[in-house]
Parts: sequence; structure tokens; C-alpha cells
Amino acid sequence: MNSDGSHQTNLTNQHAQDLFPAWSPDGVKIAFASMRDGNYEIYIMNEDGSTQTRLTHNTMSAADLYPAW
Repeated sequence: MNSDGSHQTNLTNQHAQDLFPAWSPDGVKIAFASMRDGNYEIYIMNEDGSTQTRLTHNTMSAADLYPAW
């Protein structure tokens, strides 16, 4: 996205909710919470949305939210 808000790009295309993005200190990765596996888990991806990787693996009773670096 440009600084004026134009040219926005959707980085995730899931039917589930992707929430709470957090930029890495070096600006290369984004951590986020997603419901795509049936409960909230933490994922990371590159700044362009590529290489989305699940980091947490919890049961249905646990929700991983609010990632921070």
C-alpha cells in the first residue's frame, strides 16, 4: 500500500478470520492470528504475504491471539 492508502493488497485470502497483525522489528515478517484451522493459531508470513507458516498448534480449547515480537 502506498502512504496515501492507494494500491492496497490483500495478503491473505482465507475464508476464516485473520486478525491482529504485528510487524517484525526488521519489517520483513508479519505475525498474525488466524482461525483457518478451526481455532485461533499464530502464523507468520513475509511482508508480501508469501510463505505463510503456522507457529502454534493448540487444541480447540486454546486460542492463540495477539502475536508480538
